[in-house]
Amino acid sequence: MDEFASKIEALEHRWMRSWMHRDRNAMKSLAARNFIFLLGSTKAAILDRASWLEASTTRFRCSGYRFDEVYVRRHGSVAVFATQMELEARVGERDWSGPTWVMDLWQRGSVRRRWRIVERTLSRPDGDARVTDAVKSMQLWR
Repeated sequence: MDEFASKIEALEHRWMRSWMHRDRNAMKSLAARNFIFLLGSTKAAILDRASWLEASTTRFRCSGYRFDEVYVRRHGSVAVFATQMELEARVGERDWSGPTWVMDLWQRGSVRRRWRIVERTLSRPDGDARVTDAVKSMQLWR
């Protein structure tokens, strides 16, 4: 793995550990202002930055993860990170653990030159509409 890919993977681990420890400040510092979380499922759901920061520290909890083979690709000031991941998580009181595909988009700022996550897409085949409804209920703008 090259130096750039290692840097993005390290940021991913910081992001995931922040989620596991419910460290809102760490996630906030890593997330761009226009951050979006997209749940790709039978029915999709989206959380904006404020909704994600609230949900990830309360009702959408991660207790463990393990990345499979990592893919990182740079496109100028944007980087794509993708992997299959084994996730240990809960959405409300429902267990949502299992294999999950994650694709994150990172962007390097033009002023401070820091990498921030702009978009996270988590997806897996899940026919249970209750998960989508539970994630949608976390939207703060409703």
